[in-house]
Amino acid sequence: MHIAVLMFAVMTIATGASAQAQPAAKPIKLVVLGDSLSAGLGLPAQQAFPTKLQKALQAKGIEVDMTNAGVSGDTSSGGRDRLDWSVPEGTEGVIVELGANDALRGIDPGLTRTALTDIVGRLKARKIAVMLCGMLAPPNYGADYAARFNSIYPDLAKQFDVPLYPFFLDGVAADAKLNQADGIHPTAEGVDIVVNNMLPTVEAFLRTIGEQRR
Repeated sequence: MHIAVLMFAVMTIATGASAQAQPAAKPIKLVVLGDSLSAGLGLPAQQAFPTKLQKALQAKGIEVDMTNAGVSGDTSSGGRDRLDWSVPEGTEGVIVELGANDALRGIDPGLTRTALTDIVGRLKARKIAVMLCGMLAPPNYGADYAARFNSIYPDLAKQFDVPLYPFFLDGVAADAKLNQADGIHPTAEGVDIVVNNMLPTVEAFLRTIGEQRR
């Protein structure tokens, strides 16, 4: 009886010590590769999308090492050209937010598709997880342009089997109260809505990365 009690006590102590010895999971190294919508044009740095997303994740107990690789004015081709230095070695996940400037400038959707295909393909080849943020073409270029442009993101998500957040500015676009004077870039409140709407998709994306670490 005494031996059994002693063995139980020893096992309990050993188990507790083992649990205490478990190191905390390293933060996931995440890059947001984007344009001015990520860079936070017109906002203080702490109000930009990547910073607010990081804080929202931290509030849920999810630690990420976040890099804001947003460049104002960048097109999908520009993002492709700087991909290697914008996404350093050791990066585990990339949120791709590109294409808004392509649509605003009326760039041939075929070129946008090619650039985004290259970006996702090269990241996947580096064993980096990818999440796509979709964009929608403005109506002034007509229905044919919109159909060709808007189909890019769901097509690539299916082709590469990556998660898609269908429209980055969902709930914010065309709402004057949530956009700056240019009517394009979200205010700080608008960024909060973008983050809140996208958070479940990002959480699922990060869970997948965490599972791949094991």
